Amino acid sequence: MERQRHILVVLPHPDDETGSSGSLALHIRQGTPVTYLCLTLGEMGRNMGVPPFANRSTLPTIRKQELEQSCASIGIEDLRLGGLHDKTIEFEERSVLVGKIAETIADVKPSLIVTFYPGYSVHPDHDATGAAVIDAVAAMAPEDRPEVRCIAFAKGCEEALGKPDIVIDVSEVLSVKLASLQAHRSQFQHMSGILSLEDEQLRSRWSFERFWTYRFD
Repeated sequence: MERQRHILVVLPHPDDETGSSGSLALHIRQGTPVTYLCLTLGEMGRNMGVPPFANRSTLPTIRKQELEQSCASIGIEDLRLGGLHDKTIEFEERSVLVGKIAETIADVKPSLIVTFYPGYSVHPDHDATGAAVIDAVAAMAPEDRPEVRCIAFAKGCEEALGKPDIVIDVSEVLSVKLASLQAHRSQFQHMSGILSLEDEQLRSRWSFERFWTYRFD
Protein backbone atom coordinates (compact mmCIF):
# COMPACT_ATOMS: atom_id res chain seq x y z
CA MET A 1 0.00 0.00 0.00
CA GLU A 2 1.39 3.36 -1.06
CA ARG A 3 2.50 5.46 1.88
CA GLN A 4 0.80 8.84 2.23
CA ARG A 5 2.13 12.07 3.74
CA HIS A 6 -1.11 12.87 5.59
CA ILE A 7 -4.68 11.57 5.26
CA LEU A 8 -7.78 13.69 5.83
CA VAL A 9 -11.07 11.85 6.38
CA VAL A 10 -14.23 13.94 5.92
CA LEU A 11 -17.46 12.14 6.83
CA PRO A 12 -20.75 13.33 8.33
CA HIS A 13 -21.53 10.89 11.15
CA PRO A 14 -19.90 9.05 14.01
CA ASP A 15 -19.60 5.41 12.81
CA ASP A 16 -19.09 6.39 9.14
CA GLU A 17 -15.37 5.78 9.68
CA THR A 18 -15.95 2.08 10.35
CA GLY A 19 -16.21 1.39 6.61
CA SER A 20 -12.61 2.44 6.04
CA SER A 21 -11.22 1.68 9.51
CA GLY A 22 -9.05 -1.18 8.29
CA SER A 23 -7.38 0.90 5.59
CA LEU A 24 -6.84 3.79 7.98
CA ALA A 25 -5.31 1.47 10.56
CA LEU A 26 -2.89 0.11 7.95
CA HIS A 27 -1.86 3.62 6.93
CA ILE A 28 -1.33 4.58 10.56
CA ARG A 29 0.87 1.51 11.06
CA GLN A 30 3.00 2.84 8.21
CA GLY A 31 3.45 6.07 10.13
CA THR A 32 0.94 8.19 8.21
CA PRO A 33 -0.93 10.74 10.36
CA VAL A 34 -4.72 10.78 9.95
CA THR A 35 -7.05 13.71 10.64
CA TYR A 36 -10.77 12.96 10.87
CA LEU A 37 -13.24 15.80 10.35
CA CYS A 38 -16.61 14.44 11.49
CA LEU A 39 -19.26 16.99 10.57
CA THR A 40 -22.05 16.00 13.04
CA LEU A 41 -22.60 13.99 16.21
CA GLY A 42 -25.31 11.84 14.61
CA GLU A 43 -27.87 13.21 17.03
CA MET A 44 -30.78 12.12 14.82
CA GLY A 45 -29.74 8.48 14.80
CA ARG A 46 -32.63 6.06 15.26
CA ASN A 47 -30.80 3.48 17.38
CA MET A 48 -30.55 4.04 21.14
CA GLY A 49 -28.84 0.80 22.17
CA VAL A 50 -30.27 -2.63 23.00
CA PRO A 51 -31.78 -2.41 25.54
CA PRO A 52 -32.02 1.38 25.14
CA PHE A 53 -29.47 3.30 27.20
CA ALA A 54 -29.69 6.61 25.30
CA ASN A 55 -32.44 9.07 24.52
CA ARG A 56 -32.72 11.99 22.13
CA SER A 57 -31.16 14.35 24.70
CA THR A 58 -28.22 12.16 25.70
CA LEU A 59 -27.47 10.62 22.29
CA PRO A 60 -25.08 13.37 21.04
CA THR A 61 -22.86 13.05 24.11
CA ILE A 62 -22.90 9.27 23.93
CA ARG A 63 -22.11 9.23 20.23
CA LYS A 64 -19.23 11.64 20.74
CA GLN A 65 -17.77 9.29 23.34
CA GLU A 66 -18.27 6.34 21.01
CA LEU A 67 -16.57 8.23 18.19
CA GLU A 68 -13.58 8.99 20.39
CA GLN A 69 -13.34 5.32 21.39
CA SER A 70 -13.55 4.21 17.75
CA CYS A 71 -10.81 6.64 16.74
CA ALA A 72 -8.62 5.41 19.60
CA SER A 73 -9.05 1.82 18.43
CA ILE A 74 -8.04 2.76 14.87
CA GLY A 75 -5.16 4.96 16.02
CA ILE A 76 -6.58 8.32 14.87
CA GLU A 77 -5.19 11.01 17.15
CA ASP A 78 -6.50 14.13 15.40
CA LEU A 79 -10.31 14.11 15.61
CA ARG A 80 -12.06 17.35 14.68
CA LEU A 81 -15.78 18.01 15.09
CA GLY A 82 -17.58 20.07 12.47
CA GLY A 83 -20.42 21.16 14.76
CA LEU A 84 -23.15 20.70 12.16
CA HIS A 85 -26.55 19.11 12.76
CA ASP A 86 -27.31 15.56 11.67
CA LYS A 87 -29.60 15.17 8.64
CA THR A 88 -29.24 18.82 7.61
CA ILE A 89 -25.93 18.94 5.75
CA GLU A 90 -27.65 19.17 2.37
CA PHE A 91 -29.34 22.36 3.61
CA GLU A 92 -26.19 24.06 4.93
CA GLU A 93 -25.03 27.22 3.16
CA ARG A 94 -22.83 25.61 0.53
CA SER A 95 -20.09 28.22 0.57
CA VAL A 96 -19.79 27.95 4.37
CA LEU A 97 -19.61 24.15 4.29
CA VAL A 98 -17.06 24.12 1.48
CA GLY A 99 -15.10 26.83 3.28
CA LYS A 100 -14.97 24.78 6.50
CA ILE A 101 -13.56 21.82 4.58
CA ALA A 102 -11.15 24.01 2.62
CA GLU A 103 -9.80 25.46 5.87
CA THR A 104 -9.08 21.97 7.18
CA ILE A 105 -7.38 21.00 3.92
CA ALA A 106 -5.21 24.12 4.09
CA ASP A 107 -4.32 23.35 7.70
CA VAL A 108 -3.30 19.68 7.39
CA LYS A 109 -2.20 19.67 3.72
CA PRO A 110 -3.24 16.07 3.07
CA SER A 111 -1.88 13.97 0.22
CA LEU A 112 -5.10 11.91 0.34
CA ILE A 113 -8.72 12.67 1.29
CA VAL A 114 -11.27 9.96 2.06
CA THR A 115 -14.96 10.84 1.78
CA PHE A 116 -18.22 9.60 0.24
CA TYR A 117 -18.86 9.54 -3.51
CA PRO A 118 -21.59 12.14 -4.11
CA GLY A 119 -24.71 10.55 -5.53
CA TYR A 120 -23.70 6.98 -4.72
CA SER A 121 -23.66 6.87 -0.94
CA VAL A 122 -27.36 6.38 -0.03
CA HIS A 123 -27.77 9.00 2.75
CA PRO A 124 -28.31 12.70 1.84
CA ASP A 125 -25.70 13.71 4.43
CA HIS A 126 -23.19 11.34 2.81
CA ASP A 127 -23.81 12.73 -0.65
CA ALA A 128 -23.74 16.37 0.50
CA THR A 129 -20.49 15.84 2.39
CA GLY A 130 -18.79 14.21 -0.58
CA ALA A 131 -20.00 16.94 -2.92
CA ALA A 132 -18.65 19.66 -0.62
CA VAL A 133 -15.26 17.93 -0.44
CA ILE A 134 -15.16 17.70 -4.24
CA ASP A 135 -16.00 21.41 -4.54
CA ALA A 136 -13.27 22.35 -2.04
CA VAL A 137 -10.63 20.33 -3.87
CA ALA A 138 -11.80 21.44 -7.33
CA ALA A 139 -11.21 25.06 -6.28
CA MET A 140 -7.52 24.30 -5.66
CA ALA A 141 -4.82 24.62 -8.30
CA PRO A 142 -4.54 21.24 -10.07
CA GLU A 143 -0.94 20.76 -8.96
CA ASP A 144 -1.94 21.26 -5.31
CA ARG A 145 -4.92 18.92 -5.22
CA PRO A 146 -4.71 15.85 -2.99
CA GLU A 147 -6.01 12.54 -4.27
CA VAL A 148 -9.65 11.98 -3.32
CA ARG A 149 -10.78 8.42 -2.66
CA CYS A 150 -14.51 7.93 -2.34
CA ILE A 151 -16.64 5.33 -0.59
CA ALA A 152 -19.71 4.21 -2.56
CA PHE A 153 -22.27 1.55 -1.76
CA ALA A 154 -25.51 2.59 -3.43
CA LYS A 155 -27.25 -0.11 -5.42
CA GLY A 156 -25.85 -0.14 -8.95
CA CYS A 157 -22.83 2.01 -8.11
CA GLU A 158 -20.47 -0.34 -9.96
CA GLU A 159 -22.63 -0.15 -13.07
CA ALA A 160 -22.43 3.63 -12.94
CA LEU A 161 -18.85 4.11 -11.73
CA GLY A 162 -17.16 0.94 -12.88
CA LYS A 163 -15.18 -1.37 -10.65
CA PRO A 164 -13.47 0.24 -7.65
CA ASP A 165 -10.08 1.73 -8.46
CA ILE A 166 -8.60 0.60 -5.17
CA VAL A 167 -9.34 -2.55 -3.16
CA ILE A 168 -7.38 -2.90 0.07
CA ASP A 169 -6.97 -6.21 1.88
CA VAL A 170 -7.45 -5.40 5.57
CA SER A 171 -7.57 -8.99 6.84
CA GLU A 172 -4.56 -8.44 9.10
CA VAL A 173 -6.36 -5.66 10.99
CA LEU A 174 -9.87 -7.15 11.21
CA SER A 175 -9.65 -6.98 14.99
CA VAL A 176 -9.25 -3.20 14.65
CA LYS A 177 -12.26 -2.99 12.34
CA LEU A 178 -14.31 -5.01 14.82
CA ALA A 179 -13.20 -2.78 17.71
CA SER A 180 -14.21 0.31 15.71
CA LEU A 181 -17.67 -1.15 15.10
CA GLN A 182 -18.11 -2.29 18.69
CA ALA A 183 -17.18 1.17 19.97
CA HIS A 184 -20.46 2.47 18.50
CA ARG A 185 -22.63 0.55 20.96
CA SER A 186 -25.68 2.76 20.57
CA GLN A 187 -25.83 2.05 16.83
CA PHE A 188 -24.54 -1.49 16.47
CA GLN A 189 -25.36 -3.26 19.73
CA HIS A 190 -28.35 -4.91 18.04
CA MET A 191 -25.78 -6.64 15.78
CA SER A 192 -23.75 -8.04 18.67
CA GLY A 193 -24.70 -11.58 17.75
CA ILE A 194 -23.06 -11.34 14.33
CA LEU A 195 -20.13 -9.02 15.10
CA SER A 196 -17.69 -11.88 15.40
CA LEU A 197 -14.42 -12.73 13.73
CA GLU A 198 -15.35 -16.39 14.07
CA ASP A 199 -17.91 -16.01 11.28
CA GLU A 200 -16.07 -16.88 8.08
CA GLN A 201 -18.66 -15.19 5.87
CA LEU A 202 -18.23 -11.95 7.78
CA ARG A 203 -14.44 -12.28 7.73
CA SER A 204 -14.58 -12.58 3.97
CA ARG A 205 -16.88 -9.57 3.59
CA TRP A 206 -14.93 -7.37 5.98
CA SER A 207 -11.50 -8.26 4.62
CA PHE A 208 -11.62 -5.87 1.68
CA GLU A 209 -12.35 -2.15 1.53
CA ARG A 210 -13.23 -0.52 -1.78
CA PHE A 211 -12.60 3.02 -2.98
CA TRP A 212 -13.19 4.98 -6.17
CA THR A 213 -10.70 7.69 -7.11
CA TYR A 214 -12.51 10.92 -8.01
CA ARG A 215 -11.29 12.27 -11.35
CA PHE A 216 -11.35 16.02 -11.79
CA ASP A 217 -11.90 17.09 -15.40
